[in-house]
Amino acid sequence: MASIKIECVAKENCKIGESPVWDAKENSLLYVDITGRKVCKWSSLTQQVQAIPVDAPVSSLALRKSGDYVITLGTRFASLKWKDQVVTTIAHVDKDKPNNRFNDGKVDPAGRYFAGTMAEEIRPAVLERHQGSLYTLHADHSVVKHFDRVDISNGLDWSLDHKTFFYIDSLSYSVDAFDYDLQTGKIGNRRSMYKLEKEESIPDGMCIDTEGKLWVACYDGGRVIRLDPETGKRLQTVKLPVDKTTSCCFGGKDYSEMYVTSASEGMDKDWLSRQPQAGGVFKITGLGVKGIPPYPFAG
Repeated sequence: MASIKIECVAKENCKIGESPVWDAKENSLLYVDITGRKVCKWSSLTQQVQAIPVDAPVSSLALRKSGDYVITLGTRFASLKWKDQVVTTIAHVDKDKPNNRFNDGKVDPAGRYFAGTMAEEIRPAVLERHQGSLYTLHADHSVVKHFDRVDISNGLDWSLDHKTFFYIDSLSYSVDAFDYDLQTGKIGNRRSMYKLEKEESIPDGMCIDTEGKLWVACYDGGRVIRLDPETGKRLQTVKLPVDKTTSCCFGGKDYSEMYVTSASEGMDKDWLSRQPQAGGVFKITGLGVKGIPPYPFAG
């Protein structure tokens, strides 16, 4: 095994850093700060971070086939033109739930944008339960609701053969699998694939590698874990120097680097003094596996 190296590349302390996505055209990592209300871009060439402020909690981001990005903002799917810093609403969900916001989201292999909602937190991981739903934004901008009664809609990804959809509702402490129909985007036959151990704490963001194994960031667990969806077994644990690890993705020239976002919200002065990098973005090298490029939204 190559030796694993972890470094903090974006040191601006996000309140809740989330949704890292590698943009190969820009040699950059995009990510959001949910309650900090900004979309960030870290350049691997200049090592600098640019940020665009937005008018609501921004919880996920995806590449767009036609260029630029799509984001989930408050309870809206929206487009983001980076150079002009212009945000345009595409669709609105949960209109009957003014206390809700989107959380994590990702684009499927056919170019549909999946994202789920949750109630606003009173404090980290404390909120009114069963208020969220899972949605898909299709290329024609129509929206489909898959199910409701979600606590904290979180990490999501698809198996390499596109026949399984993996999904996390954080407070279930479970990584779930669904049968997936790529033609229609329909999901069914939900089952638990992995239950988190106590020290792993809360499952958050997730990504898949080229061997079909899942990586899950553990919020309050200070780690990412590698899971085998076939056996439901944990294969590897990589610990980070911060507790509130939120999400992960692969990036870099050949997608052999892992990027992990983190949060600082809810930490007192003493805790922050022990973990000054809380809210930073970390790069992990030497894992010996690669990821796959993110799919762009087709609409």
